[in-house]
Amino acid sequence: MSVTVRIPPTLRTLTGGAASVEVEGDTVSAVIDALDAVHPGFKGKLLDDAGSLVRFVNVFVDDEDVRFMEGLGTAVAAGGTVSIMAAVAGGA
Repeated sequence: MSVTVRIPPTLRTLTGGAASVEVEGDTVSAVIDALDAVHPGFKGKLLDDAGSLVRFVNVFVDDEDVRFMEGLGTAVAAGGTVSIMAAVAGGA
């Protein structure tokens, strides 16, 4: 099942500049695996040494934050969208 992955500008060097790519996967974990297989380097940017999402990257499935769902086990429906977003921090 094909899903669309939206890529943030900071990671587009891994996709040759593409803002979105199509991969196969039925969970966030499977989508990340497929993304890394086609565009090597994504796992290293998205997952820590324990295999969890790094804290400065947010992942959404159809606009829902996976951290408040099933994490990497969150289901992704065929035709769904996975959005990777770099967390923004700052202050005065």
